[in-house]
Amino acid sequence: MTRQSSFSYDELIDCAKGRMFGDGNAKLPLPPMLMFDRITSITEDGGDAGKGRVVAEQDITPDLWFFACHFDNDPVMPGCLGEDALWQLLGFFLGWKGYKGRGRARGGEIKFNGSVFPSAKLVTYDLHITRLVDQRLTMGIADASVLVDGQKIYQARNLRTILATGS
Repeated sequence: MTRQSSFSYDELIDCAKGRMFGDGNAKLPLPPMLMFDRITSITEDGGDAGKGRVVAEQDITPDLWFFACHFDNDPVMPGCLGEDALWQLLGFFLGWKGYKGRGRARGGEIKFNGSVFPSAKLVTYDLHITRLVDQRLTMGIADASVLVDGQKIYQARNLRTILATGS
């Protein structure tokens, strides 16, 4: 089966509204919590482990909501929002692969070595799937990087997202 390999902003909004993977299955959050503007590449056999890769981008402008409220007179994107983008992408990947359930972040390790400031132009999220579990629960595990204008600023390992069924 051939799956779509990239997604526009409008398609991501369709996912957030539950129109992509069906009722009760993986959804993205709606803006402003949707933390990327497009998925430029998604594959089921790419990445460092050959189990899948997702690359997404977020356009940065000085008027983004989080710059005005994170630190007064010191605008910076909260690091947790970059990490949340990675969990969002991992949940999206699971839905794209056809797994059922609602995405829930379940941890991982992250190192912050930089920041996103209003002067940045582009954040790139690069997620490499390392393991897929489909037994009593469905879980994706991934390593990832976050880049701002081509410079790596976060490195994540063993990010985990599950798909939960029921309430």
